[in-house]
Amino acid sequence: MTRVTALRVHPVKATAPVTVDEAIVELSGLRDDRRWAVIDVDGRRLNATTHDRLLTVTATPDASGALTLTRPGDDALTVPRPIGGRTIAVDVSRLASMVDAGDLAATWFSRVLDQPVRLAWQDDPSRRVISPDHGGTGDDPLSLADTGPILLTTRASLDQLNSWIAEEQAESAMSMQRFRPNVVVDGDLDAFVEDAWRTIRIGEVGYRFAEHCDRCVVTTIDPVTLVRGREPIRTLARHRRWDGKTWFGIRIVPMTTGTIAVGDEVLGTCHT
Repeated sequence: MTRVTALRVHPVKATAPVTVDEAIVELSGLRDDRRWAVIDVDGRRLNATTHDRLLTVTATPDASGALTLTRPGDDALTVPRPIGGRTIAVDVSRLASMVDAGDLAATWFSRVLDQPVRLAWQDDPSRRVISPDHGGTGDDPLSLADTGPILLTTRASLDQLNSWIAEEQAESAMSMQRFRPNVVVDGDLDAFVEDAWRTIRIGEVGYRFAEHCDRCVVTTIDPVTLVRGREPIRTLARHRRWDGKTWFGIRIVPMTTGTIAVGDEVLGTCHT
């Protein structure tokens, strides 16, 4: 039987994952996933490729939606959700403004990154929708995730990737954390079977396939040590390259809402 083996949210875009036992599924994605971002003085959203110290930050949400920011060697800071706060202009695809989280959060992240930045909150995901170029229908709400609200990966595919890497060079196995999925699935599956899934049911919540997930160089950064290498992009380019990109995982869109949990049964269906 195929089941969910891990659930993860990334409350602040590009920061470390938070592992949860269950998650509330909203139409824009998992609750608390990618609703905050670090913004530079020009309004640009920072990412881990150019600012890898973001990967050392963990932002843990509580029931009120507040975040507790932690990082090894730094004092923790709790940041309330800035409902009704000051709006700032941002340079984010399909989103023109976000809500500033205040000076304490800005100072905390500015110290981490050694440059002036602000922490901002996406107050309303319906103001940003999935592009039709990425599987959107025109009115699907979207968090601050790149192009689709939920990323699903399978253990079978990671095992196959690590087998390819081991055949070609003596590299350490890749952890699933490098791919930053929300939902990890395991069971009696063929590697990359998820490529063909067009509808998915996890527990009692239904989803539709949006697109395959193209992988960027952030996967080549060890999320713990921040050491950069050539894997997994090098091996994906040999085995999983088409349309000029490398691919691992699928982006899916909720068709209903509800709650999912580790251990839930997963049913992926292919359509011809």
